[in-house]
Amino acid sequence: MKAKVYSIDGKELRTIELDDTVFNREVSNGTIYHAVNNELANRRVGTASTKTRGEVNYSNAKPYKQKGTGNARAGDKKSPIWTGGGTIFGPKPRDYSYRLPKKMKRLAMKSLLSLGVQDGRLVVVEDFTIESGKTRDLSAILKNFVTDESRTILIIGEDDELLRRAARNIPYLYVLSYNSLSAKELLYGRKLLVLEGAAKNLNTFYGEAEGQSK
Repeated sequence: MKAKVYSIDGKELRTIELDDTVFNREVSNGTIYHAVNNELANRRVGTASTKTRGEVNYSNAKPYKQKGTGNARAGDKKSPIWTGGGTIFGPKPRDYSYRLPKKMKRLAMKSLLSLGVQDGRLVVVEDFTIESGKTRDLSAILKNFVTDESRTILIIGEDDELLRRAARNIPYLYVLSYNSLSAKELLYGRKLLVLEGAAKNLNTFYGEAEGQSK
């Protein structure tokens, strides 16, 4: 498929060939669901912890004698049914992360890129950098594509430290490299700006012919 390439001023320059298997395929909603869930699970810290009756710092003394009081039998005040006692089946530190099959993750990314094209959210922009590294220079470019400061994803080809520095103070902008995309950001981004060099790299990185070995 062919896509328009825009200048940093928002004007149409030329067209670029995009791989149909990456940008114009049938969207797999199931793989998108699993890819987003996987990313969220891998980000969980998992430090929640409660104390069992064996860990509570409380007296081990029997609160009252076994018989004759009319109360239920009680061995110590650390019992979960007592105020200040331990917790039954409470959370403990754990690792929530898990690995997603590589083919499923690749299909999810291609589906998300195709979904961006179908929804009209994906725009290919000529390669540029911010030589000054200043936020205001990058903001001036973004205003030609994003008018309401909605969640915007900028996909770059080669890593650009100056561009990333300029993007740090723009709260609605997320910069991703073509080879380390985020399913969550691609799904919720209202505008996907893909640099021309990154689009070519995506053709190769996720294309069917090259993708068999990755």
